[in-house]
Amino acid sequence: MLLLTFTSNAQMPEAKNKILIYNVKVIDGTGGPVKANAVKIQGNKIVEIGNFTPTPGETQIDGKGLVLAPGFIDTHSHHFGDMKSSPSALPAVSQGITTIVIGQDGDGYTMDKLSAMMNKNAVAVNVANYTGHSTLREMVMGENELHRNSTQVEVEKMKTILSTEMQKGSFGLSTGLEYESAFYSNKEEVIQLAKVLTVFNGRYMSHVRSEDVHLNEAIDELIEIGKVAKIPVQISHIKIAKKSDWGTASLLLAKLEKNRSEGIDITADVYPYTFWNSTLRVLFPDKKFTSLASAQFAVDQLFDANESVLVKFAANPSYKGKTIAQIAKERNETPAKTLIYLVSIAANFKANNPNYEGSVEAIAGKSMSEGDVIDFLKWPYANICSDGRGGGHPRGYGAFTRFIGRYVRDQKLMSLETAIHKMTGLSAAHLGIKNRGTIAVGNYADLVLFNPNTVMDNADIKNSQLISTGIEMVWVNGELIYNQQKVTGKLPGVLIKR
Repeated sequence: MLLLTFTSNAQMPEAKNKILIYNVKVIDGTGGPVKANAVKIQGNKIVEIGNFTPTPGETQIDGKGLVLAPGFIDTHSHHFGDMKSSPSALPAVSQGITTIVIGQDGDGYTMDKLSAMMNKNAVAVNVANYTGHSTLREMVMGENELHRNSTQVEVEKMKTILSTEMQKGSFGLSTGLEYESAFYSNKEEVIQLAKVLTVFNGRYMSHVRSEDVHLNEAIDELIEIGKVAKIPVQISHIKIAKKSDWGTASLLLAKLEKNRSEGIDITADVYPYTFWNSTLRVLFPDKKFTSLASAQFAVDQLFDANESVLVKFAANPSYKGKTIAQIAKERNETPAKTLIYLVSIAANFKANNPNYEGSVEAIAGKSMSEGDVIDFLKWPYANICSDGRGGGHPRGYGAFTRFIGRYVRDQKLMSLETAIHKMTGLSAAHLGIKNRGTIAVGNYADLVLFNPNTVMDNADIKNSQLISTGIEMVWVNGELIYNQQKVTGKLPGVLIKR
């Protein structure tokens, strides 16, 4: 247990509102070596770092020799959707996250709407925003017209909106090209939008058009966007999902390295799991949702029916928590036929319940190899993300602590200093976020105190909402928001603008 010692500010007026965190091992987020230091906070900033002793009049926190690091930055997060009802952001802060990046997979808010939401409802963590490509398409084309290419007139309207969003502080453009709301856009549409970012020094982040059958072509599209628009491009949650391609991560990374050497600033984020969370419909790359051949291909190549679990299914809630194989056995049919059936009744439910809020269905799909995940985690230009929210997939509660506990401490994939860099300083660099991500004088006081010997994720598919152990304290903008596995109720998060 960590004790906070309070002394009277009247003794030392100059120490008023200062917090001293001492007896800590500072890992500053740069990748540099650990230092036995103390860190002093005043207001929302870090004001001193060094080997000084506590001064009367300061709030003093004895770190008990634990690690003090910059707060973790989640470069691909869906946690904001839960914060209207749960503004303390327990799923995020309990794993050390202090900043989330939203607008992912092409779906998000305008800057004005996001600003209004945060002004009305304060939240515990910082929020940075990307403008969603699918959001632009829906604003201009209408939600019933997304299954086609856009016209040039429509592209020009999208470009105008994107330019305005960039002026208001968006960090760039995000796409979810595998999803139907954007799948029917052509490459030229995306390139034209990406070129808008150039003048703003904006960035492009993409759930690429295919993570399985056409992965190489999807990566080529991303590379071309970076080359033509002359902007940094980031692969969201990089993975190899097609079984026959497992074990080829080194080849993909060699391709990325080659393009980096040619001047294309291409990076990635990655979560430390071998299963994803999305809709059943992404298992049909050809979008032939009634084709038995397509469904059988999905079963054979794109997911493991025995280990892939429905984490949400509004059309038949009794299916929640069951694997596709279990449901197929109940129905006395093959998993391929069951897959077609589930997609069909989910679509019917959505059509018959137009006012239903949230996703109708979601599956945690087992479709990656551990070796590929490890290769991606180790890549110097990959930072860590969760791609999570407060339920369904355990990554929403455990991605960052899983990375530290299982992959860094237990498997020794890399040094702790390198690992922290991948969750903080490197993440900030990939996003273009300033004055966060490292422990430095003048930076904002987003900090996490954790025990490297005990930190571990606890959430799994059966219970995806178990909080992690080992995260002792979390500060956002100098305010203590998490202490002894409980949120404090403080809501100091801000909207970070480009």
